[in-house]
Order: sequence, then C-alpha cells, then structure tokens
Amino acid sequence: MKLSELYWHRITPLHLLLWPLSILFGIFILLRKLCYWLDIFPSVKLPVPVIVVDSITTEDGGKTPLILWLIEFLQARGLRPGIITRGHSDNPGTPIAVTDASDPTTIGGKILLLAKRCKNSCPIWVGDDRIAAAQALLYANPTCNIIICNDGLQYPRLECDIEIVVADFSEQSFGNGLMLPAGPLRESLDRLQNVDAVVTNDKLKEHIDSTDWAPTFNMKLVSETIYNVSDPSNCQLASSFKDKRLHAIADFDNSRQFFDDMHKLGLNAELHSFAEDHRFVPQDIEYPEADAILMPEEDAIQCTEFANEKLWALPIEAWVNSELQALILKKLSNKITDGNTLNNMAFPQ
Repeated sequence: MKLSELYWHRITPLHLLLWPLSILFGIFILLRKLCYWLDIFPSVKLPVPVIVVDSITTEDGGKTPLILWLIEFLQARGLRPGIITRGHSDNPGTPIAVTDASDPTTIGGKILLLAKRCKNSCPIWVGDDRIAAAQALLYANPTCNIIICNDGLQYPRLECDIEIVVADFSEQSFGNGLMLPAGPLRESLDRLQNVDAVVTNDKLKEHIDSTDWAPTFNMKLVSETIYNVSDPSNCQLASSFKDKRLHAIADFDNSRQFFDDMHKLGLNAELHSFAEDHRFVPQDIEYPEADAILMPEEDAIQCTEFANEKLWALPIEAWVNSELQALILKKLSNKITDGNTLNNMAFPQ
C-alpha cells in the first residue's frame, strides 16, 4: 500500500498536529506568488506561449496521457510543441535533451514514455531549472513555437499562458482535503477557480463542490490494444488474449491502474507487483510457462533491450472532451502573432 493511501486519505491525531504546518505552507505559497505578482521577485516570459499541465496533489492524476493527447492535437493544428520537465529526482541539474534511448533511472519512466511516443516529432528537455530547460530547448529547436511544461503550477517564476489541472477521481483524488504535510494537496482547492481548465479523470465525486471551478472537461483513459515490445509493429486487440496463460507485471506506482485495466478487459493473469520505481532486469520477465507477459507501457519500454517475443505492452490513450480543444485554440490565438501559424490553426492541412 502506498504512503498516500495509508496516510493522506484519512485524518488521525498526527494529522491534527501537522495541520498548523499545512496552514504555514499555504501562507508560504501565497506570499511567494504575491512577491512575483508585485515584481519583488523577477519572473521570466518566454518568447513562445507556455501551457502548464499539472496536478494539484502529489499524485500524477493522468498527466502523461493528457500531454500525449495535447501534443497530437497541437501538431494537427500546425504547431510545433516542445516539452520541459523536472523529471526524476535524480536527474542532473544541467538541462539535457531526452531521447528514446535515455536512461529511465535518470529521467524517470514517464518522461521516457513521452520520448518513446513522440520520437523526433517533439523535443523534450529535462532539468532542475525549468526556465533553463526551456531556453536550452528553444535554442536547440528554433522552429518550436509552443512549450508544454509538465508540472509547474507552483512555479510562478515562469510566466505561463494556459494552466490545465488534472484531477483523478478514479481514486480519492484530494485525499483528506488538507495541504502538505498533513494532506496530499500542494495548493488549496480554491486554486481550481483561477486556472484555465480542469480535466477530470473518471466521474466527479458527488461530495466535491465544483461550482466555482474553472471550465471542467472529462478525460477517459482507454486501454484496448497491446503491442509486442520486441516488434512494435505487431499490434493486437487486448481482448484476443483472453484464452491465453498470462502473467501481468508492473511496478507499484502503476500496478493498481494496470490490474484494473486487465479486469475491465476481461483478462485473467497471474499478477506480479514490484517496488515503486523498480529497475527491471531480464529475470523479472522470465516465465517459461506463460503464453504472454503483459506490462504497462511505461514499464515495458524499460525492458526493450532484453524483451522476448512473449512481452507485450499495454498503452493508455486519453479521450478528451472536444470543447477543450476550442478553449485552447481560443487562448492561443490571442498569444500567437505569426499569421501563417494562426492560419494553420484555423484551417489545418
């Protein structure tokens, strides 16, 4: 069981003791934003529009599928996006470009997944300083005309043009409703009134009042097809594996969603869960009696170098309300001055 499930989704005497620290944390966040708003601390405006995609809690919330959807949508409109992120906690401070050959222990599995999916169509840079990473990306890719910042909602030093918050309601998204360290919230829920869009994963919980939130759009995460890791061109419907002897493998961070997806697809498998951020080795996928071995795509791509013909990856696709596209285009049209770009956005090829 994850720490968030044990600790952040209930209230105990320890939470009451930590509650004053949560209040101080909230005050610190507000004061820092006020200092940037008053120009006491200088902020940085990039020469291209910036879209921030983040969660208001410590959980991911489904950001990666949404970012992949956003990249595909922007590219279809003639834009050339790039991605910046802080990546894994162990990544080097100096900004570096991410490729599909990057080391997942340095950049993290989710960033590697973005690189694998995007190939060479969307540059990705990672570093401790988001602004330095963005500037390095733009210098190396001068045709890039929009930046997607993976996280950064609590980073006012970088001026952004569109803020999108992901809220995952498939679990107890906001936990006990308290801010760090007594709860999982990195900002007060009132922050959802001041962003540009809230994207919900799964149905909104009845006990949560979203009346004053920014425009809210539903996202559905879909897992229908699988592909062979050693031969990605070999794609099949996941349902075609119902009668096979299956083993399902995932690290702890992905196991709940993955095993739920397996159940929804009607697949019966022997389940294996490894520690969070586990570095997979060949022995982890050795099951001679299995007809097939299934893994979440984020975990499976870490096994590419030693994958056998039995290993299959289950990718997740995001289906998002089309009204979000209209909102993004409307806001971007006020930020982009290049006439050809605007024409492509309105009338894509």
